[in-house]
Amino acid sequence: MTGVESGSPGGGAGAFGAAAGSGPGGSPRREVPGEGPSETTTRLRPVPPGTGPVPGRAWAWSPAGSARPERPAAPDPARSWSSTPAARPVVSFAEPDVSGAPRRLHVGARTVAAAACLVLGLGLLGGALTGSWLTGDGGDDGVRTAYTTAGTLWHSLPVDDLFPPTVQGKDAGPGGADRTWTRIAVAPDSGCAQGFDPLLRRILAPVGCRRLLRATYTDATQSHVTTVGLLFTKADPAAMSALAARFRAEHLDRRADLMPRPYAAAGTAAAGFGDRQRAAWTLSVRTDAPVVAYAVSGWADARTVDAPQPAADAVRSGAATAPAQAGLGHEAMGLADRIGTRLSRSIGRATEKPA
Repeated sequence: MTGVESGSPGGGAGAFGAAAGSGPGGSPRREVPGEGPSETTTRLRPVPPGTGPVPGRAWAWSPAGSARPERPAAPDPARSWSSTPAARPVVSFAEPDVSGAPRRLHVGARTVAAAACLVLGLGLLGGALTGSWLTGDGGDDGVRTAYTTAGTLWHSLPVDDLFPPTVQGKDAGPGGADRTWTRIAVAPDSGCAQGFDPLLRRILAPVGCRRLLRATYTDATQSHVTTVGLLFTKADPAAMSALAARFRAEHLDRRADLMPRPYAAAGTAAAGFGDRQRAAWTLSVRTDAPVVAYAVSGWADARTVDAPQPAADAVRSGAATAPAQAGLGHEAMGLADRIGTRLSRSIGRATEKPA
């Protein structure tokens, strides 16, 4: 086989980049020619030792023919599925819902209980507000309405409701004995000129006098007589509260010169019941109604009393005064409490809203 000389036509670089010729002595000569100007492809160059591709790293070729490494494509070991089990995240996959049924929301028992309490609380609050709006019970307005209504009871209630013909006093006497009082006289409603001593009238002047209602009772033995009175004032709640505070602070209900007067009716056991027969008394200024309530007691035989005693002192255990020994403190205190209770009930009925 005859080699092709480099100078002959068609003896340029072959497709494989090698040419054969005759050297000295007729031996074949091998050359590695350089790139000719007519070559249009990039020829692979030998790679020096140590510069080859690194395992696990991708290589790219530059237009000039030099290799350059791209950005490492190796995965983050912490996110690699080939990492150790301790570093590999645990992922679980639920089975897909292919039934087509609507999904149910699972709610904890505590959440349900909290929601129920919230709904119940809102319902109670709304009901209270609605009830207050429907009944007209508006706090201060409701209190003022009840107070105003109580001030009109003097002409709207029958006398038997305020001063019943008979009053039972269970455990009202000394030692817890029962008492029964019978009404023997009712005074016509009037002003306050004849109901109080001048000094007491001046003390009560700031609240005014609208009407004074009085009735006199006697006990079952007709040994004692007691007058019960209800003074309906012209005052508002603030004025009544101020008067009550003054009585408490100055102990005005315990002063003998501030005793209320009795009502003596001719032809009755109380015919001789005058100012000098007063033995025990009690007086209270109410704040739930424009009313001053009192009671004063004495002997039915018209005996005079030199040292009258407040009923609160006469009912104490061991009290040795004549009014205390006779139980006149219990007479005044027992009747005043029961007439006052009847007044409170009448106020409640008068201010009740219809169902």
